[in-house]
Amino acid sequence: MARVVRNSKFRHIFGQAAKKQDCYENIRITKSAWDSTFCSVNPKFLAIITESAGGGAFLVVPLEKMGRIDRDVPLVTGHKAAVLDIAWCPHNDNVIASGSEDCTVKVWQIPDGGLTSNNLTQAAVDLVAHQRRVGQVVWHPSALNVLLSAGGDMKIFIWNVGKATILTTIDCHPEVILSVSWNYSGSRIVTSCKDKIFRIINPRTGHVVKSGMGHQGAKPARAIYLRDGRIFSTGFSRMSERQYALWDGDNLGNALTMEELDSSNGILFPFYDEDTSLIFLCGKGDSTIRYFEYTSEAPYIHYINTYSSSDPQRGMGVMPKRGMNISTCEIARFYKLLNSGLCEVIGFTVPRKSELFQEDLYPDTAAEEHAMTADEWMDGKDAEPRLASVRDLNSGTKSHSNNNGGGLGVNNTNQKQEVVFGKSSTNQKTSPTSPQNSSPQKNGNGGGTNLLSQGQHADNEFLEKLVEEMRRVKIIVKGHERRIKTLEERLSQYEAPVDDLDD
Repeated sequence: MARVVRNSKFRHIFGQAAKKQDCYENIRITKSAWDSTFCSVNPKFLAIITESAGGGAFLVVPLEKMGRIDRDVPLVTGHKAAVLDIAWCPHNDNVIASGSEDCTVKVWQIPDGGLTSNNLTQAAVDLVAHQRRVGQVVWHPSALNVLLSAGGDMKIFIWNVGKATILTTIDCHPEVILSVSWNYSGSRIVTSCKDKIFRIINPRTGHVVKSGMGHQGAKPARAIYLRDGRIFSTGFSRMSERQYALWDGDNLGNALTMEELDSSNGILFPFYDEDTSLIFLCGKGDSTIRYFEYTSEAPYIHYINTYSSSDPQRGMGVMPKRGMNISTCEIARFYKLLNSGLCEVIGFTVPRKSELFQEDLYPDTAAEEHAMTADEWMDGKDAEPRLASVRDLNSGTKSHSNNNGGGLGVNNTNQKQEVVFGKSSTNQKTSPTSPQNSSPQKNGNGGGTNLLSQGQHADNEFLEKLVEEMRRVKIIVKGHERRIKTLEERLSQYEAPVDDLDD
C-alpha cells in the first residue's frame, strides 16, 4: 500500500546554525532557575538577561554587532534584584519592558545604536504594584502602551504605560501563574496556573469567561492563543511525560488532540508564527527544536521535523517576521542561549530555487504601527494588529492592509501627561523642536520620560535601511579580507621552497 505524504509548502523546512563569527559570544547568561526564555529580539536589537551581582541586569546589543561581546559592555542595570523576564514593544523597536524579583516592572528607552558608554540605570517608566516578584511581562498585540504583568502574588496587572496607571487588576488565581498569552486581537487572555486549570479571562474586567482542567502533571504547563481562537498548550502527564495539546476556547475541559512527546523533564516553550501557522517547541535543557504545522481540520497538529544540535539550550528568542531574510526564504530565526555564553543564531528556511519574492511564504505580517490607543481599547474597542507587506518592509516602504489606528502625540485631555512609545501610521517628519528630539523630562506621576516616538517619512526609513545594509556588507567584506590575508600567508609558506628550487 502506497504511503500518502501530506502536501504542504513547509514540508521541507530545515534549520541551520550560523557560523560562529555571525553569532554572539562571551555573554554572562543568567543562572536563574526561573522558567523564562531569558532572551528577546526584534529587527534592531538583541536583549539577553545576564548574571549580575547586587542587582538585576540585561544586555542590549544591536543585531549587527556580532562576534565577541566585551566583558565591560554597558548593561541595563536599574533593577535591585534579578531580572526574570524581558519583552520588546511590538510598536517601537527601541522600547523594552522588564520584570524583576524586586517586585517592579520597568520600561526602558534604548537609543539607536544601543548603549555606548555607560550603563542605563534610569527607566523611562516605573510600574510598581506587585507585592512579590514579577515573572512575566507581555505587550498587547495591537493597542498602544498596554502592558500585562504577572507576579508571584498571583495577580495580573494590565497597565497603561504612557500614564503609568493600572487599567485592570486580575485576582482570580489561587496559586502561581505559569503563563499568560493574549489572543490575536487582544480581547482575551489565557493563563495556566499551578492548580492545573486553564482560564480564559476578559482583560478589561478581570472576569473568568471559561476555565477547564489542562494537563494532569505536576510540572509547569504553558498555554498560548492561536490566531483562530483555539489554544495550544504544552505540559506533562501524570507519568511526567511531556505533552502538547490543542483546546477549543469554548470547551477547555476536553482537548481536541493531545500527544505525548518524550519523558524529558525540561519545560517546553511554544513559539507560534501566526502568519504561517507554524509551531516551534523548544525545551529547556534540550538540544532539539521540534516544529509542527497547525491546520483547522483534524488531526490539527502535523509534525514536520526536528532540528538537532549537540548543545543544550539555556534560553531562546525568536525574531519577528519583520526581521526575516526574504532573499533566502527564511521563515523563522531563533537565538539560542548556551551555557557556555554563546548566543547561537539558527535560521529556518524553505528551499526554493527562485530568488524572487515568495508570496505564499510571506503573507502580510504585523506592522510596527499600533491599531488603537490604550483608552480606545479600555473603552471596549477590539482591533487586530495592523498588517504590512513583508516585501515592502524589506524594501523600505510600508503598505498597510487596513487604515485603523490613532495618531501620535501627547494626550492633553487628561490630567496626567501620557508618554507615547508607539509609532504612528502617518508619515510625519520630526521637527527639531518636537518632543522626540527634546531633552528628557521627568513625568511627575509615572516616573516616565517624555520620549515621543513619531513616525518617520518613508524616504528617511529607506535611507536608514540602506545605511544598515551597507554596514552589514562592510562587516562581511572585512571578514573576507581577513580570511584572504590568512590564506595568502599560509600559501606563501609553500611558495618559498618552490622559488628556491627554481633558483
